[in-house]
Amino acid sequence: MAAPSPNSWDPLSSENEEPSPQCLMRVKKDIAEFRAQPPYGLFIAPQEDDLTKIHALVVGPSDTPYDGGIFYFILKCPSTYPVNPPKARIMTTDAGRVEFNPNLYACGKVCLSILGTWIGPPWTPAQTIESVLISIQSLLNENPFGNEPGFSFLSPLTKVLGYDSNYNSFLQHETMRVAVCDTVEACLDGTSPCPPVLREQVLKTFSESYEKYEKMATERLNLTGTPLRDRYFNVKGVYQYKTLLARLKNLNDRVKQRNEAAAQRKNE
Repeated sequence: MAAPSPNSWDPLSSENEEPSPQCLMRVKKDIAEFRAQPPYGLFIAPQEDDLTKIHALVVGPSDTPYDGGIFYFILKCPSTYPVNPPKARIMTTDAGRVEFNPNLYACGKVCLSILGTWIGPPWTPAQTIESVLISIQSLLNENPFGNEPGFSFLSPLTKVLGYDSNYNSFLQHETMRVAVCDTVEACLDGTSPCPPVLREQVLKTFSESYEKYEKMATERLNLTGTPLRDRYFNVKGVYQYKTLLARLKNLNDRVKQRNEAAAQRKNE
């Protein structure tokens, strides 16, 4: 038996795969059920010319380092779906420079047992596109360092050494920089890879959460200029909360101006 290709997990590697009738029927059912009652903080946009390719936004839950972050994912259901799981890729990585979780690699790989990319309970046909996105959202929790391989061995030391608190602080900053500011800016500039309907959702989420973003950045201004360290304590630059606060205010002004212009055009 041939070994799987190194990028067999990647939905972008199988974009041209034709869906089977069974796959297409099940995907349509999954989409309809999702849209009937969308889970909080999850949004999807199936690709018009290929419903088996799903663009999705996952908003970071409150009271986590990812709070308010807007993370973009692509899912692709193989022709054997639902017998086999979808493939998933995180697109919010700052062009491969930021790893947002021990199970969300900078290369885009999403490590979950139900996707066959991690150890643990395997995929079953009873699961859906929605359950995959909920599982991904569950990775964005209050203690992501706990997803680190071997954490059960390291856990007694993490609080003493400050690994978990350092990692949370790193993620809070990078979420604000990449999953908020960069994401919103790309939507405003027309350079976002998200479909138009998800671009609109990004801007809507930003507007609704702006006061929270501003408060979070203001409360962390004292960190500005101090070393920014990843979960291995490698220095990845410095905290930039002063710059991020200015970016947030500028983006908020731009979104307001855009919304006002759109409202004016509608009333003409």
